[in-house]
Amino acid sequence: MASHSFVLLHGAFHGAWCWREVARLLRQHGHQVTTPTQTGLGERHHLLSPSITVETFIEDLVEHIRYSEVSDAVLVGHSFGGIALAGAADRIPARIRQLIFLDSRIVQNGQSAFDTTPPELVAQRRAQAAEHGNLFLPPPPAESFGVPAGKKADRVNRLLTPHPFATFENRVRLAHPLGNGLPCTYIACTRPATASLAPSRTWAREQPRWGYRELETGHDAMITAPLETAKLLMELAE
Repeated sequence: MASHSFVLLHGAFHGAWCWREVARLLRQHGHQVTTPTQTGLGERHHLLSPSITVETFIEDLVEHIRYSEVSDAVLVGHSFGGIALAGAADRIPARIRQLIFLDSRIVQNGQSAFDTTPPELVAQRRAQAAEHGNLFLPPPPAESFGVPAGKKADRVNRLLTPHPFATFENRVRLAHPLGNGLPCTYIACTRPATASLAPSRTWAREQPRWGYRELETGHDAMITAPLETAKLLMELAE
C-alpha cells in the first residue's frame, strides 16, 4: 500500500481533537496525517471573534496545506468542513490528490450553509445566535452528532466549542465548478442519517463523476467508528 498525505478537517463545533483515533490508525499504516483546527474552534476557541467568516475557514485550510508543505493531499472534510474543502480545491488544486466529503454539507458557489438547511432549523439557529449577540452558536449535545451516551459522548460534550455564527450565513465564492475537476467521493453516515444533510447526500449521489459510499454509523463517524472510517479512507486513497 502506498503512503499518502491525509489532511483531515473537522466540522462545526469540533476541532482537530475529533480525528485523534483515525489519525493514529492512518499513521500506523505509514500515512502522513495533519489535522488543522479552524479559527475560533477547538484549541483555537480563544480566537473567536465577529471577524471570522467562511472565507477565514477556507484560508485556514489553504494556508495549512501550504505551510505544512503538503502535496498530493487527500483532503477529508467532515460536515461543515466540506465547505472549506471545496474552497481549497478551487484555489490550490495542484496540491490536492482527491477530495473526500465525510457526511458533509455541500454548498455551491453563491450559496451559504443556511441555503442548504431546512428553514425551521435556520430559524432555530438564528434565534439561538441572537441570544449570544450573533457572535456564535452554542454547541448541541453529542447525541445530535450520532454519538450515543457513554465515555465517547462525555468526551465530545467536554470538547465541543461554540461555532462562529457568520460562517453559516456567508456565501461561498468559487471560481470553478465544485470540486474543480478533482476526484471526489461522498461518504454518507446512515445510522442514523442526519436529516438536514439529505439534500447534500442526494446531490452527491447524482453526480456521475463522484464516488458515493456509506458508513453504517452516526454523523461523527471518526468518533463512533474510527476503524471503519480509517479503513474506508485508505481504500479510497488507493
